Amino acid sequence: MSQGIKIKNLINGEWLFPEWCDVVPLYNPSTGEQIGVVPLSTPEISNQAVEAAAAAYPSWRATPLPKRMDYIFKIYNAMKENLEDLAQAIALDQAKHISEARGEVSRVIEIVQMACSIPTLMQGETIQGIAHNINGRVIKAPLGVFCGVAPFNFPALVFGWFIPVAIGTGNTFVYKPSSESPLFMQKMMQLLIDIGLPDGVVNVVHGEREVVESWYDNDDVAGVCLVGSTPTAKAIAEGCGRNGKKSMLLGGAKNFLLAMEDAPMDLLIENILMSGYGSAGQRCLAVSNIAVVPEIYDEFMERLVEASKKITIGNALNPDIDMGPVISQKAVDRIHNYIEIGLTEGATLILDGRNPNVLGENKNGYYVGPTIFTDVTPCMRIAKEEIFGPVLSIIKVGCIDSTLELIKEHKLGNGACIFTQNTFYTEKFINEADVGMIGVNVGICAPHPFLPFGGIKGSLVGNNKVQGKDAVDFFTQNKTSTIRIVNPKDESATTTTPNNSGVRSCVAS
Repeated sequence: MSQGIKIKNLINGEWLFPEWCDVVPLYNPSTGEQIGVVPLSTPEISNQAVEAAAAAYPSWRATPLPKRMDYIFKIYNAMKENLEDLAQAIALDQAKHISEARGEVSRVIEIVQMACSIPTLMQGETIQGIAHNINGRVIKAPLGVFCGVAPFNFPALVFGWFIPVAIGTGNTFVYKPSSESPLFMQKMMQLLIDIGLPDGVVNVVHGEREVVESWYDNDDVAGVCLVGSTPTAKAIAEGCGRNGKKSMLLGGAKNFLLAMEDAPMDLLIENILMSGYGSAGQRCLAVSNIAVVPEIYDEFMERLVEASKKITIGNALNPDIDMGPVISQKAVDRIHNYIEIGLTEGATLILDGRNPNVLGENKNGYYVGPTIFTDVTPCMRIAKEEIFGPVLSIIKVGCIDSTLELIKEHKLGNGACIFTQNTFYTEKFINEADVGMIGVNVGICAPHPFLPFGGIKGSLVGNNKVQGKDAVDFFTQNKTSTIRIVNPKDESATTTTPNNSGVRSCVAS
């Protein structure tokens, strides 16, 4: 790709670059080089996108469900045919390692496949005989225009969580990608155009918080979805709540992993490397706090440090390295600051990821290497706050109960994992871990697309989660009908009204 990429909005089927708007640079995090610009759209432009979605809604809602499913199937096939191109876009501007970028697109294809089951998930309910000749019926109906906000770290996944289900259930959509990783949506929207999706059904607007804030007072917007930080989720919840709009808001995370004395050690180390250092630690289900019981602590630490030192770092497009950069210099500075905080608080830094050895010719990207702290206590900031980088905090714990208490006391509750071969430990952890997603002998406890994805406590603002039936419920409303069955030949059901001539007219003739 050239260095002059102009990221564009897509409104009502038309690519637009607002020349009069401010722009922000788009970088390749692997090299630190600017590769393009992203427009900072105004609220007026955002409202134009909502207007286009609102105009498209009546005909899209009236489109028969099988026809809407045809488009979802077309999205599924288009993504499969263009998987490599989509993954390359993610590896370029988000700098996710190319193998992980391919994995992200593959997971989205599975999510779109799940969306093909909408006809089953949208089925309503009927109760017959609630009174003489009276039945009750509940149907799931779309609401109108939904808007969504994506973070930088999973540009494809969040598209998959929001848009296929929203439009499959009959709504239209306005989407704001992250300005740091917009390339995937540029390619994805072109695919939607290519498959013939009607204009205005999905619109994309780039910008900052002003774009989102314009949705709160727009009467055409039915609801807003977000994957992002907890403070941002709370701000959107407040804006939506003032105006009676639905919201589905996934917030921050600080995930625990518990290694018991019978943990399968090879599997444990392999999964920690994948979970803690994959995507350079920039994902909501990355392991962060690792609780280890004394029986295996020494062996665990020796093997973890040895394996972590072997992680190779470099350009995300290089298939021979293990880990790419973080998203920006600002992210590097934030992670470095947390490393200093950990040292100041008394933790022991046994592996320092600052100034890592970067493979390849260009070493000017935004790199942070694997970082490991020991002697971490639960009250330290590095144990409480989301760092969003390849930083592991090791906490020595006495037993499963003490770890469950640590998880319970934490204000966030996204995910937690346990490594054990003991059924009692497994069931106890599943039942008592105060989080929304649990993994057993897996380092990333991401549910299958047919199951709900989302945390609890501060990790979820609101009620609905993404994926599966939860997502269908969010993008629809229950409409209840009370139906009296009338036999037109039944005289008892005939209603008569006097007319001006004094002759009775029968409305049930």
